[in-house]
Amino acid sequence: RVEEAESTDLSFQGPDLESLNQRQERGGDVRALVAGAWGFTSFNRLDDVDEMARAAIAQARLVGGGPVKLAPVPAVADRVPRALVVDPAELSLDDKVERVRAMNAIVLAYGKPITTSTSYYADRRARIWLANSEGTGLYQERADIQAGIAALAAGEGRVQRRSFSTGSSTDASLPGLTEEAVLDACRQCDGLTQAAKPKAGEYTVVIDPKLAGVFAHEAVGHLSEADHIHENPRMREIMTIGAELGVPELEIYDTGLVPGSRGALRYDEEGVLAGRADLIRGGRLVGRLHSRETAGALGETPTGNARAISYRFPPIVRMRSTYIGPGSATREEVFKGIKRGLYCVESQGGQTNMEMFTFSAGVAFLIEDGEPGELLRDVTLTGNTFKTLKDIEAIEDVTTPSEAGGGCGKGGQAPLPVGFGAPHLRIREVRIGGD
Repeated sequence: RVEEAESTDLSFQGPDLESLNQRQERGGDVRALVAGAWGFTSFNRLDDVDEMARAAIAQARLVGGGPVKLAPVPAVADRVPRALVVDPAELSLDDKVERVRAMNAIVLAYGKPITTSTSYYADRRARIWLANSEGTGLYQERADIQAGIAALAAGEGRVQRRSFSTGSSTDASLPGLTEEAVLDACRQCDGLTQAAKPKAGEYTVVIDPKLAGVFAHEAVGHLSEADHIHENPRMREIMTIGAELGVPELEIYDTGLVPGSRGALRYDEEGVLAGRADLIRGGRLVGRLHSRETAGALGETPTGNARAISYRFPPIVRMRSTYIGPGSATREEVFKGIKRGLYCVESQGGQTNMEMFTFSAGVAFLIEDGEPGELLRDVTLTGNTFKTLKDIEAIEDVTTPSEAGGGCGKGGQAPLPVGFGAPHLRIREVRIGGD
């Protein structure tokens, strides 16, 4: 695998341009599978490829006698050029700096209680060649562009933060990065300095598509990555194909085929077509995310989920774009009948530990008689993933994609571009932290 790439990243801290970097990279890697064991080397000089191939083979022989068996896939020969709407290479460095400076200035001009801001932009364009001993030969072009801002406010003896980010694999103009989106983050940050915490307890909760998409990624997607499953007997027992994991209307899938998504790709780093992989359908587990190695270990089919952030790393099982499919309820029906509950919007971070999760909502609103009202701060949602999936009461009839900045981290490889999306979900008996 050989890769050439150019990248730009810049950031503002308050009014100051804090960092500005442009890089060019060229390198490659060799993976060798010998007697069921892997060897891996990476290099920066193409003249070293023969030596690195011999070194990878020697590593695998030293490990010796491993259990690895690759699931078979057809050899492919293909070229996949970028299908860009706006190429980041068409924008000057000054254009990129001034775009972010203008968004940053909106935050700084908002006034009290906002005290400072951070903002950033990053893009990367890559050309990747892949060949293997089974006859596959691929050339792919990929791009990733992202930007974001954060507002920090101080008031009532506490500090609050609200952020907004957006990204794309095809459009460096980032049409989602608008003045209104930045102002909305500022207004919410302002409001949070005066907002109350919710009373701790169990609530009927509506989560918006951004938070629901993060939930699908973190709580379901990672559990579906087959390298976790085949190495963990307990997870193999829980994540049994056919197991009932959620309500009958629930559908969750992962795909590389959504144009413009940050998780879009035609082939993964093993040359496997990155098509749609259904995880939950009809509320039951119907599939997992696989590399050729994990598919071979579990006797299943590769799904095109072997990914690496660059040639410096071997591919591991990773998500692409993970979605909850649409249900049958209108937006109004999702909220209808909730006497007292919470509407949780966006994610401010979270963590998962096996099937347990904790997420912090970006903001939340108290629902009374089906209507969101009072703004609330510092709202955390905790629970068991599988109980929560069975406690879903309504799924909106529209799935909304979300292309945020940042990325996914796993196995020392971060940030990996991914996408996600979901409808609004109504869930009963969600444990909420608070006063």
